[in-house]
Amino acid sequence: MMMAWKFGPALACGNVIVLKPAEQTPLTALYCASLIKEAGFPPGVVNVVPGDGPQCGNAISVHEDIDKVAFTGSVEVGKKVQEAAAKSNLKRVSLELGGKSPLIICEDADIDYAVSVAHRAIFTNAAQNCTAGSRTFVHSKIYDEFVARSVELAKKRVVGDPFDPDTEQGPQINDSQFQKILSYIESAKKDGAKLECGGERAGNKGYFIKPTIFSGVKDNMKIAREEIFGPVMSVLKFDSYEEVIKRANGTSFGLGAGVITKDLTRGLTFAQQLQAGSVWVNDYDAVCNQAPFGGFKQSGHGRELGRYGLEAYYEVKTVVIKLV
Repeated sequence: MMMAWKFGPALACGNVIVLKPAEQTPLTALYCASLIKEAGFPPGVVNVVPGDGPQCGNAISVHEDIDKVAFTGSVEVGKKVQEAAAKSNLKRVSLELGGKSPLIICEDADIDYAVSVAHRAIFTNAAQNCTAGSRTFVHSKIYDEFVARSVELAKKRVVGDPFDPDTEQGPQINDSQFQKILSYIESAKKDGAKLECGGERAGNKGYFIKPTIFSGVKDNMKIAREEIFGPVMSVLKFDSYEEVIKRANGTSFGLGAGVITKDLTRGLTFAQQLQAGSVWVNDYDAVCNQAPFGGFKQSGHGRELGRYGLEAYYEVKTVVIKLV
């Protein structure tokens, strides 16, 4: 999906492209290259270059003949891409980086619906999603009931082979990420968060982690501040809307945010005040191909999709003609 978001608009605007897939997942891009060749694209229009970031990614970022780089990945690497682009030919850069997205559950929300949205927000794709709703703020009046129903639903979630149609959650990408997620879980326990369910590997083989829910999470805890990229739901309690907006915005990220409420005016007020590139009211991660997608703050800059996504891949020129 991320690949298509980039090379589709770039090709539509008449560009020749070099595509470097993530080193962990090169096969989709290579298969796409074979389809492009089969479709009859001229040689050299689409070039797929697998490899690691420090070697291949850096070569692209510093190359003097490349005019634009669009990158999706970590904040750390995004800053390196930006720096390399500035030090070479000042090429234009679009960055779609990390997130620590809040989902706010108001006291008037239908709890069963809110629980289902919250689970989809965090557990989809085993939470390997930059917009994952990794901070779930729940009003104190419904907090305990929300946690109880969330735990009940999480325990029913089917973890296993992603090719099995009954599977709801697959594995993490590799052992390094698997171990990193488990270390975040241990950190949360030490910080005083209450483990409600999960918190361990699922099965004896593979990089599967049980859907994990922590209650009693505080803003200063590591799991509430850093991007985990794993199936760990952090449930935080709030009492007032002024308070929760301030807390939701209290992060260096600003990619996505969600609000569940029956009060549309309240939802629109949240949408105006939340510092995020996308805000979903009574839904989550509802990406529309016609609408721009991108982040605030250290979640990146530039937009993909829609008219804004096309504008990222062409130059604006002024031409003045005097008729004589």
